[in-house]
Amino acid sequence: MRNVLITGCSSGIGYCVAKGLRERGYQVFASARKSEDIKRLQAEGFKTLQLDLADAHSVEAAVQELLLRTNGELYAVFHNGTYGQAGALEDISRHVLEEQFATNVFGWHQLTNLLLPMFRQRNEGRIIYNSSLLGFVSLPFRGPYNASKHAIEGLADTLRLELVDTDIKVILIEPGPVTSLFRQNALQSLRANVNIEQSVHRLKYQGAIRRLEKPGPAAPFTLPPEAVLKKVIHALESPKPLIRYRVTFPSHLFWLLRRLLPTYWLDQVLLNISRKENR
Repeated sequence: MRNVLITGCSSGIGYCVAKGLRERGYQVFASARKSEDIKRLQAEGFKTLQLDLADAHSVEAAVQELLLRTNGELYAVFHNGTYGQAGALEDISRHVLEEQFATNVFGWHQLTNLLLPMFRQRNEGRIIYNSSLLGFVSLPFRGPYNASKHAIEGLADTLRLELVDTDIKVILIEPGPVTSLFRQNALQSLRANVNIEQSVHRLKYQGAIRRLEKPGPAAPFTLPPEAVLKKVIHALESPKPLIRYRVTFPSHLFWLLRRLLPTYWLDQVLLNISRKENR
């Protein structure tokens, strides 16, 4: 039975992947930040770890507990714990940007480094990063999130090269729109950290808020989180996993457009999407 650590299991992709891998016979350690989510996961029979990726001490404590509970035997980590800070970049303070990177980048990096000795001891393992199509293109009013996912892509690409002489595989999942609580959480962080009424973008924010409040899928080609689960299973079980797994039609499309279109033309496509979203 292979041990797998999954971060961000309170809902959405993380919860779906935790359930799906457990059903396939993996011993899943599901982590979440809030104690109420930990209690709910425990009630469902999950092995849990309380983990706040923005807190370095919490990351260290979780890894120490994982080490004891697995006897140092870990096959994979699925980095998924994240949130999206919405807002125009000129409305985002340094502190708010640091908070975004603390969870989405620094916590993931610290966790990877603490787990690597476990992987190296067995000279095998899978380090899977749940990135985004916004890791290779950018949309306006998502700057902190765009930047964090671009950073994860850079870290993963570098780590893959540095581990080339091992059997530790570094893999990126790049979803487009997937059903989750992501928009609700993004709306909460927008209202908490951006002075919308004082912003030069306040009229555009009205459209962004309508999009974030919209029930159900807010973008075409939205898929359920099981679409990501399918790619994670392949990344875990294939002897030669892909370096990148794109999920949803928009992810495939924009990967292609990024390579075919001049930057100016691609910008116009992305701006047109943003205008339609925020009407």
